[in-house]
Amino acid sequence: MRTKLHEQLDDLTDRLALMCHLAGEAIGVATDALVQADLPLAEQVFDLNEQIEGARGPCEDQAMALLALQAPVAGDLRQVVTGVHLVSDLSRMGGLAQHVAASVRRRHPNHVTSGEAEELLTRMGRVATELAGLAEQVLRGRDPELAAELGRRDDELDDLHRRLLTLIQDPTWEGTIPTAVDVTLLGRFYERFGDYTVVVGRRVIFLVTGEQLTP
Repeated sequence: MRTKLHEQLDDLTDRLALMCHLAGEAIGVATDALVQADLPLAEQVFDLNEQIEGARGPCEDQAMALLALQAPVAGDLRQVVTGVHLVSDLSRMGGLAQHVAASVRRRHPNHVTSGEAEELLTRMGRVATELAGLAEQVLRGRDPELAAELGRRDDELDDLHRRLLTLIQDPTWEGTIPTAVDVTLLGRFYERFGDYTVVVGRRVIFLVTGEQLTP
C-alpha cells in the first residue's frame, strides 16, 4: 500500500514539475513576443496557459484522491498538502505570463515600449524564465539549499523592477502615459512571477524539513 502511495506521490510531483516547466516556457515566449512585437508568439502563450490549466484539474483531483483513499501521514501528508497549494501557485505563474502576452496582443503591431524600458523588461523576462527553470529543478530534486537559492536570485528581479519604476518616474522620460501604464503593469507581472517561484521554493523547504518559512 505504501509503495503504491509513493508511486502516486511521485506522479503528482511530475505533474507539478510539468506545470512549472510550462509556466517557464510561457514567460520566456511572452518575453520574446514583447521584444519582437510578435503576435503569433503571444498567441502561443495563451496555448501554453491552456495546457497549464488543463493540468491543474488532474493534479487537484489526484491530491484529493490521495487524501481520501490513502490516508497519508507525516511527510507523505505534507507532500499532498503542499501539492494542493503548488497547483494554485503554478497556475498563477501561467496567468502572469498570459498577462504579458495580452499586452503584446493589445498593442500589436506596435511595440509596447522601447529603449531602456524595453531592455529592463527583457532582462526581467530572462531572469523570470531562469527562476522558473530553477523552481522546476527544486520540485523534482527537493533540494532545500537549491530552494533557498530562488530567494537570492529573485533579488535580481526585484532590483530590475525598482530600476524600471525609477526610469518611468523620471521627469525626463519621454514615454506616454499609456506606455507608462503598460510598463508599470508588465514590471509588476514579472515581479509577481518571480515571487511565486520563491513561494515554490518555500513550499519545498516545508515539504522536506517541516519548517514553515515566513516571507
